[in-house]
Amino acid sequence: MLLELESRPGPAKQIRSGPAGHLRTALLRLAEDKAEILSHSEKAWASITFSGTRHRIELRFCGAEAVEAGECLIVLLPEHEFAIPGQLVADAAATDVEHRLLPEPELRVTAELLLLEEA
Repeated sequence: MLLELESRPGPAKQIRSGPAGHLRTALLRLAEDKAEILSHSEKAWASITFSGTRHRIELRFCGAEAVEAGECLIVLLPEHEFAIPGQLVADAAATDVEHRLLPEPELRVTAELLLLEEA
C-alpha cells in the first residue's frame, strides 16, 4: 500500500494521523527535520504470535548540513527508541544508502521498519 503525502510549508511532508503518520514524524525528528520523504510504502505483516506492518521509507537529504544529519540517522536508527502509540518498533535499519557530491551534496536513505501492534 502506497501512502499519500500531504504538502505543507517547509522541508517535511506529513501524512495523516495513525501509526504511519507517527512513524514519519519520528523519522523526520530523528533526521533533525533536514530530510524530505520521497516515498513510503506499508505492507501488513503477521507471525503466529504477532501482527503489524512493515514500512519502507525513502528519505533525501540535500546540502552538506542535511547529509551530516542523514549520516547520523543511519547510525542512530537501529537502536532508536520510537514512541508510537499502540505500536512497538521491532526492527529498524537503513537498507540502502546513496551518496552524491555534484551538483550539491545529497544523501538518499531507504529505511525499513517493522511495527508490531501492542497487545
